[in-house]
Amino acid sequence: QVQLVESGGDLVQAGGSLRLSCAASGSAFAIYDMAWYRQAPGKQRELVATITRGTVIYYADSVKGRFTISRDNAKNTVYLQMNSLRPEDTAVYYCNAQFLQVYWGQGTQVTVSS
Repeated sequence: QVQLVESGGDLVQAGGSLRLSCAASGSAFAIYDMAWYRQAPGKQRELVATITRGTVIYYADSVKGRFTISRDNAKNTVYLQMNSLRPEDTAVYYCNAQFLQVYWGQGTQVTVSS
């Protein structure tokens, strides 16, 4: 069983930056493929970025060039650095981990004002 706890969500003005963190329980963090998803009101949950256990990285077109996903296996933590934030980025951001099973965090709210 893996437990995920997101943090770092906040209210920020357009053009600002935030760094989200996802802390995972356990000592085998390095084997998990990690991802960030987001869900805005009335919309489907969408994939934002992934970083596999082999550190292959993927970004959604909507965030490419603005967001950076990274992981620190020694700290059992995955990060999402978000720059040049737009009101359209407003959503609850969820951490995801996968190895045989899929695990989700509870989410952290990001609100970008214009």
